[in-house]
Order: sequence, then C-alpha cells, then structure tokens
Amino acid sequence: MDNTKQTNVPLVGIIMGSKSDLNVMQDAADVLKELGVSYELTVVSAHRTPERMFHYAKSAHGRGLRVIIAGAGGAAHLPGMVASITHIPVIGVPVKSSNSIDGWDSVLSILQMPNGIPVATVALNAAKNAGILAAQILGTADTTLSQKLIDFKEELRKKVEESAKEMEG
Repeated sequence: MDNTKQTNVPLVGIIMGSKSDLNVMQDAADVLKELGVSYELTVVSAHRTPERMFHYAKSAHGRGLRVIIAGAGGAAHLPGMVASITHIPVIGVPVKSSNSIDGWDSVLSILQMPNGIPVATVALNAAKNAGILAAQILGTADTTLSQKLIDFKEELRKKVEESAKEMEG
C-alpha cells in the first residue's frame, strides 16, 4: 500500500516548542519535501500551551499523522510529553537554544525517557536526520518511498566517492 502518494493529509507532524526553533526544524521539512512526504509544521509548547500540546497529540492519529517530529530546547519536555499522549512514533530533536547548557540539557531530557514512553532521539540540532528517520518509518509500508530512500542514500555514497577521488588525485 502506498501511503505517501500526493495527498492533502499530512503524514508527519513537525512541531517545536518555539518559533525560534524553526531555523533547526526547517531541515526536517526540507528533507521530507525532497522525498515527497506530506507534513505539517507548527509551534506547540509543552510549558506555555499544554492544552494545545495535549489536543495536538491526542488528535494526531485521527487526523492522519503517522509520525511526529518534536523539537525542543532547554528542558525539552515536548517530545516526551507528546509521546506519553499518543501511540504513534515520536522522534525528538534536541535543539540548542539560547537558554541551553551547551545543548546537553535538551539531549538528556529527550533521551532519558522512562520505560514505556519511547522517543527516538537524534543528535543535537539534527532535524534532517529526524526527517529521514520519519521517512524510513513510513517507507516500511510504502515501496515508492522506500525506493526514494534507497536513491537518497546512493547519492550520499556517490558524493563520498567523488570527494575521495578528488582528494586522492
């Protein structure tokens, strides 16, 4: 079954705790767009708008979302709180924000979830990897998307081979 054919229903929700996180989270949107995966993008703060967060997470599956990418800095509770409310996969992106302690506070907050509430966590500011991982999750049930991911990784390999040839002379 091909779930990512052009549709008005977003398959991936990209949320962030603050608009200031957009400079990082845009990378997830860009790679999903490149791969042809529909997404939505918005601000949902775990601390400033908990009712909005609860509604977003509770309604996600019913609205067609299959994966949520949640980026947050500082205390970074958004990914874990969303994962505690929904049954769909959540990928956390720790964001190094202005109030962050070198980003480690965000990384550990997202990474150290209790058993039963998993959050897949990518590296600090690695929203592009979160987008790729979301596409890979969706690609397990979509042969077209799976092929796009194979092609994407092949392009990465070719770039490394070209760089090696240039360096080796």
